[in-house]
Amino acid sequence: MEKTVYIFGHKNPDTDAVVSAAAYAKLKELLGYKNYVAARAGHLSPQTEYIFNKFKIKAPEHVSELNPKTAFYMTGGCATVNENSSLWEALKKIDSAQNQVLPVVDDKGYYKSLLHYNEFAKNVLLLMNPEKKTPVTTSIDLIMKTMKAQPIIVKNQAELFKASILVGSSATESFVHKLEQHKSEQMVVIASNRPEIHEQCIDAKVRLLVLTSGHVLSKELRDKAEKNGVSVIISPYGTSSTSMLIAYSTPVIVMADRSIPAVRADDTIGKIKPLLRESPCRCLPVVDADYKVLGVISESDLLREPNVELVFVDHNEASQAVEGFEHYKLLEVIDHHRIGTLSTKNPITFINKPVGSTSTLITGLFRENKISIPLETAQLLLCGILSDTLILKSTTTTDVDREAVEYLSAITNLDPQSLGEEIIRAGSSIVGRGAKEVINQDLKEYAEGKISYSVSQIEVDNTGDVLSRKKEFLDILESSRVASKRAFAALLVTDITKLDSIMILAVDAKYKALFSYPKVEDDVYYLKGVVSRKKQLIPMLTELLASAAD
Repeated sequence: MEKTVYIFGHKNPDTDAVVSAAAYAKLKELLGYKNYVAARAGHLSPQTEYIFNKFKIKAPEHVSELNPKTAFYMTGGCATVNENSSLWEALKKIDSAQNQVLPVVDDKGYYKSLLHYNEFAKNVLLLMNPEKKTPVTTSIDLIMKTMKAQPIIVKNQAELFKASILVGSSATESFVHKLEQHKSEQMVVIASNRPEIHEQCIDAKVRLLVLTSGHVLSKELRDKAEKNGVSVIISPYGTSSTSMLIAYSTPVIVMADRSIPAVRADDTIGKIKPLLRESPCRCLPVVDADYKVLGVISESDLLREPNVELVFVDHNEASQAVEGFEHYKLLEVIDHHRIGTLSTKNPITFINKPVGSTSTLITGLFRENKISIPLETAQLLLCGILSDTLILKSTTTTDVDREAVEYLSAITNLDPQSLGEEIIRAGSSIVGRGAKEVINQDLKEYAEGKISYSVSQIEVDNTGDVLSRKKEFLDILESSRVASKRAFAALLVTDITKLDSIMILAVDAKYKALFSYPKVEDDVYYLKGVVSRKKQLIPMLTELLASAAD
């Protein structure tokens, strides 16, 4: 496959993350870069789905994980050969093939076997062994195509048969004796300009008479051959070359290795490595879901850099990145959160500014590069900012965010207040949604030293709906906390009408005393004026955990 640069938000993406990925991919496209693809590691939240549906825009591709796969190391497609083609035709293709192997396919393009030099040499030695005459599976049609022969009389030319090859170079009496010995076989006789040999072949009703070096039959012998059902062709080559070419006229399926399995493009590298080691040519054909050939992968391909690179938007922490990201080169990070523990092997572009939304940063990049923002992209970016700043009411909101909203509103002719209220409502209802879905919708993992924890956030217009299901939410938080061995798991429920939050907390007993915030009820805390996870809650929790470490 061609190199692909995936643009990912965090693995449980909110609207800002998904919108930023889509908009940055569009910017890269307009700047002339190829193969930048917006992606998301998780499902769309109800709010994000509503936005993309509202503006009839296709959401970024769902790529749940990036564990190394066969497709990421393939260098491209490859030539194939039909199973009924001659070995000679196949060898002309394999000689120029990058991997020196050739997948053999049927008429519908489905993989059948693999032609490689090891198998080819083994089978050709059998055919060429002078001590053991091995019949050649072929057809008159394949013989003619291989040596570019001139047909004179041709019967049943497409029918495959096992041909016993006899060269008419000996004395007539000796030759007749050989014919008699092989009369029960399907004989192909190669003869030069020897009419007496030609006649003996015609009388014996051999399957095929091949005249070498352009020699022809007399009119009398031609009529006799026609009557006896003997096929006759003229080879432009001499006897030795003609003999060799007949051996190479066998269908490629006969010479190819049927023991080599095909692998799928989405098979993991861990799965195919043992198969590569067992393959005599250290190569494997790669097929799609329909078993049609996509290409070939070799052991040497695994030594190259994969055909995948990454850009992160709206996060810069390993714990929030798509699974398997560490196997690929990270090119850029564009974010507005705290700088986490992410490290890279190479220098990268790192843009991190204290604004209310990554969508604000992407809007700025369009303007800095003097690229006009397409209407659809402007609609998405406006929604991204309004969502992440709670319609510019969050404490994270800056003048840069406000100016970006004004600019995007002018492009889209949309009223920010009414649009913001519309999309906030679309994401605030939890009716009919399971607790696990709600918690995982926007879950982020954090670590302070050896202590790890998670904080999910949802925005609602009435916290009562959540409180009435407190036990359900607590059970999911606790099971998640225990399974991940975290100190605590929290759900921040932000009331968008009051700009306050409650926090439902499942916590390890030894850390419970740290939390002295006002309580609404057991395991539920009231956080007055707290609406931002990144700017308000996480710094508070960081300070708590620092005191615990002391």
